[in-house]
Amino acid sequence: MQIDSRGPRFNAAVTTFVLAVVLVTQNPWVLAAQAVVFALGAADASPYGFVFRRFVRPRLRPPAELEDAAPPRFAQIVGLGFALVGLIGFAAGITALALGATAAALLAAFLNAAFGFCLGCETYLLIRRLQPGRIK
Repeated sequence: MQIDSRGPRFNAAVTTFVLAVVLVTQNPWVLAAQAVVFALGAADASPYGFVFRRFVRPRLRPPAELEDAAPPRFAQIVGLGFALVGLIGFAAGITALALGATAAALLAAFLNAAFGFCLGCETYLLIRRLQPGRIK
């Protein structure tokens, strides 16, 4: 499946804001909501993606090119992992773990939103290249 590359960047911008709210408020419920968004994004049902497709993309020029949906979907799974670690930290009363995991996810989201550099996507591509039998 091919997607407009501006969609994941929009998602990353919203995610950056949400995760910044988590860091400032230390609210595990906001992080739990973002974890649900990550899970939905991994299943190609991101609410942020819906907002982008319905309200933002119609106001933009057509994309110059499309990209494979698999790397951004993998990035959503990685984000979900960090959010779950953060939630475990909050639940266990290990604030440093909760905030550290949230900060790592925030950094990745910010890099994508601001510079178009998707750490999860790059990790996906690296894993694919390292698989035995793959043409490099």
